[in-house]
Amino acid sequence: MSTTKFLLSMALPLLFLLSCKATKTDGNSHTIPKYSPIDAALHQSIAAMDATFFEAYNQCDLEKQASIYSDTIEFYHDKGGLMTSKQGIIDGTKKNICGKVTRTLVEGSIEVYPIKDYGAVEIGYHKFYNNQEPDAPSIPSKFIIMWQHTHKEWKITKVISLH
Repeated sequence: MSTTKFLLSMALPLLFLLSCKATKTDGNSHTIPKYSPIDAALHQSIAAMDATFFEAYNQCDLEKQASIYSDTIEFYHDKGGLMTSKQGIIDGTKKNICGKVTRTLVEGSIEVYPIKDYGAVEIGYHKFYNNQEPDAPSIPSKFIIMWQHTHKEWKITKVISLH
Protein backbone atom coordinates (compact mmCIF):
# COMPACT_ATOMS: atom_id res chain seq x y z
CA MET A 1 0.00 0.00 0.00
CA SER A 2 1.38 3.39 -0.94
CA THR A 3 1.93 6.06 1.68
CA THR A 4 -0.71 8.30 0.07
CA LYS A 5 -3.38 5.55 0.15
CA PHE A 6 -2.46 4.73 3.74
CA LEU A 7 -2.76 8.37 4.84
CA LEU A 8 -6.09 8.75 3.04
CA SER A 9 -7.42 5.56 4.63
CA MET A 10 -6.52 6.98 8.06
CA ALA A 11 -7.63 10.56 7.36
CA LEU A 12 -11.12 9.79 6.00
CA PRO A 13 -12.45 8.18 9.19
CA LEU A 14 -10.93 11.01 11.24
CA LEU A 15 -12.59 13.64 9.02
CA PHE A 16 -15.89 11.77 9.30
CA LEU A 17 -15.68 11.74 13.10
CA LEU A 18 -14.77 15.40 13.24
CA SER A 19 -17.66 16.35 10.96
CA CYS A 20 -20.10 14.37 13.13
CA LYS A 21 -18.82 16.08 16.24
CA ALA A 22 -19.10 19.48 14.61
CA THR A 23 -22.77 19.00 13.81
CA LYS A 24 -23.59 17.85 17.34
CA THR A 25 -22.09 20.81 19.17
CA ASP A 26 -24.64 23.46 18.33
CA GLY A 27 -24.26 25.30 21.65
CA ASN A 28 -27.51 23.97 23.12
CA SER A 29 -26.68 20.28 23.38
CA HIS A 30 -25.18 20.67 26.86
CA THR A 31 -27.96 22.69 28.47
CA ILE A 32 -30.68 21.17 30.59
CA PRO A 33 -34.08 22.55 29.63
CA LYS A 34 -35.78 24.73 32.22
CA TYR A 35 -38.68 22.93 33.90
CA SER A 36 -42.15 24.00 32.95
CA PRO A 37 -45.19 22.10 34.28
CA ILE A 38 -46.90 19.88 31.72
CA ASP A 39 -50.15 20.21 33.66
CA ALA A 40 -50.42 23.31 35.88
CA ALA A 41 -53.44 21.99 37.79
CA LEU A 42 -51.66 18.71 38.54
CA HIS A 43 -48.56 20.60 39.66
CA GLN A 44 -50.68 22.71 41.99
CA SER A 45 -52.46 19.62 43.41
CA ILE A 46 -49.22 17.79 44.13
CA ALA A 47 -47.56 20.89 45.61
CA ALA A 48 -50.59 21.22 47.92
CA MET A 49 -50.35 17.54 48.90
CA ASP A 50 -46.62 17.96 49.58
CA ALA A 51 -47.42 20.92 51.85
CA THR A 52 -50.20 19.00 53.63
CA PHE A 53 -48.05 15.95 54.20
CA PHE A 54 -45.01 17.83 55.46
CA GLU A 55 -47.06 20.10 57.69
CA ALA A 56 -48.26 16.88 59.35
CA TYR A 57 -44.62 15.67 59.40
CA ASN A 58 -43.39 18.86 61.07
CA GLN A 59 -46.31 18.90 63.55
CA CYS A 60 -45.94 15.18 64.35
CA ASP A 61 -49.49 14.47 63.18
CA LEU A 62 -48.88 10.76 62.70
CA GLU A 63 -52.53 10.01 61.95
CA LYS A 64 -52.56 12.50 59.07
CA GLN A 65 -49.28 11.09 57.72
CA ALA A 66 -50.63 7.54 57.89
CA SER A 67 -53.76 8.62 56.01
CA ILE A 68 -51.64 9.91 53.12
CA TYR A 69 -49.28 6.94 52.93
CA SER A 70 -50.54 4.01 50.87
CA ASP A 71 -50.91 0.69 52.66
CA THR A 72 -48.37 -0.61 50.13
CA ILE A 73 -45.79 2.13 50.74
CA GLU A 74 -42.20 1.59 49.65
CA PHE A 75 -39.74 4.01 51.24
CA TYR A 76 -36.22 3.93 49.82
CA HIS A 77 -33.64 5.84 51.84
CA ASP A 78 -30.08 5.97 50.54
CA LYS A 79 -28.66 5.67 54.05
CA GLY A 80 -31.39 3.62 55.77
CA GLY A 81 -32.39 1.20 53.01
CA LEU A 82 -35.89 0.03 52.08
CA MET A 83 -38.90 0.09 54.37
CA THR A 84 -42.22 -1.41 53.29
CA SER A 85 -44.12 -1.34 56.58
CA LYS A 86 -46.44 1.66 56.85
CA GLN A 87 -46.57 1.19 60.63
CA GLY A 88 -42.78 0.86 60.74
CA ILE A 89 -42.40 4.18 58.93
CA ILE A 90 -44.87 5.87 61.29
CA ASP A 91 -43.14 4.36 64.34
CA GLY A 92 -39.74 5.48 63.02
CA THR A 93 -41.08 8.99 62.47
CA LYS A 94 -42.45 9.10 66.01
CA LYS A 95 -39.16 7.88 67.49
CA ASN A 96 -36.62 9.74 65.31
CA ILE A 97 -38.37 12.78 63.82
CA CYS A 98 -41.09 14.16 66.11
CA GLY A 99 -39.82 17.25 67.88
CA LYS A 100 -36.31 16.63 66.58
CA VAL A 101 -36.38 17.41 62.85
CA THR A 102 -38.14 20.00 60.69
CA ARG A 103 -38.45 19.77 56.92
CA THR A 104 -38.60 22.73 54.57
CA LEU A 105 -39.07 22.62 50.83
CA VAL A 106 -36.49 24.37 48.67
CA GLU A 107 -38.70 26.97 47.07
CA GLY A 108 -39.31 26.49 43.35
CA SER A 109 -37.68 23.05 43.25
CA ILE A 110 -40.77 20.87 42.77
CA GLU A 111 -41.22 19.25 39.38
CA VAL A 112 -44.38 17.22 38.76
CA TYR A 113 -44.95 14.83 35.87
CA PRO A 114 -48.16 12.94 35.16
CA ILE A 115 -48.05 9.14 35.10
CA LYS A 116 -50.78 7.84 32.79
CA ASP A 117 -53.54 5.86 34.50
CA TYR A 118 -51.72 6.13 37.85
CA GLY A 119 -51.10 9.61 39.16
CA ALA A 120 -47.92 11.64 39.26
CA VAL A 121 -44.28 11.72 40.20
CA GLU A 122 -42.90 14.62 42.23
CA ILE A 123 -39.20 15.46 42.19
CA GLY A 124 -37.69 18.20 44.30
CA TYR A 125 -35.23 19.35 46.91
CA HIS A 126 -35.81 19.85 50.59
CA LYS A 127 -33.82 20.56 53.74
CA PHE A 128 -34.04 18.97 57.15
CA TYR A 129 -33.13 20.95 60.25
CA ASN A 130 -32.01 19.33 63.49
CA ASN A 131 -34.05 21.11 66.17
CA GLN A 132 -31.51 20.12 68.85
CA GLU A 133 -28.73 21.85 66.89
CA PRO A 134 -30.35 25.02 65.48
CA ASP A 135 -27.04 26.35 64.13
CA ALA A 136 -26.15 23.15 62.26
CA PRO A 137 -26.12 23.66 58.50
CA SER A 138 -28.76 21.98 56.39
CA ILE A 139 -27.81 20.81 52.92
CA PRO A 140 -30.53 20.44 50.26
CA SER A 141 -31.26 16.84 49.38
CA LYS A 142 -33.22 15.35 46.50
CA PHE A 143 -36.46 13.43 46.87
CA ILE A 144 -38.83 11.60 44.54
CA ILE A 145 -42.40 10.79 45.54
CA MET A 146 -44.82 8.64 43.56
CA TRP A 147 -48.40 9.78 44.07
CA GLN A 148 -51.30 7.49 43.15
CA HIS A 149 -54.71 9.01 42.50
CA THR A 150 -57.55 6.66 43.39
CA HIS A 151 -61.08 7.30 44.59
CA LYS A 152 -60.48 11.06 44.38
CA GLU A 153 -57.59 10.79 46.87
CA TRP A 154 -53.85 11.17 46.52
CA LYS A 155 -51.71 8.55 48.26
CA ILE A 156 -47.94 8.30 48.55
CA THR A 157 -46.94 4.88 47.22
CA LYS A 158 -43.17 5.27 46.86
CA VAL A 159 -40.57 7.62 48.29
CA ILE A 160 -36.92 7.87 47.30
CA SER A 161 -34.96 10.00 49.73
CA LEU A 162 -31.39 10.91 48.77
CA HIS A 163 -29.04 12.75 51.12
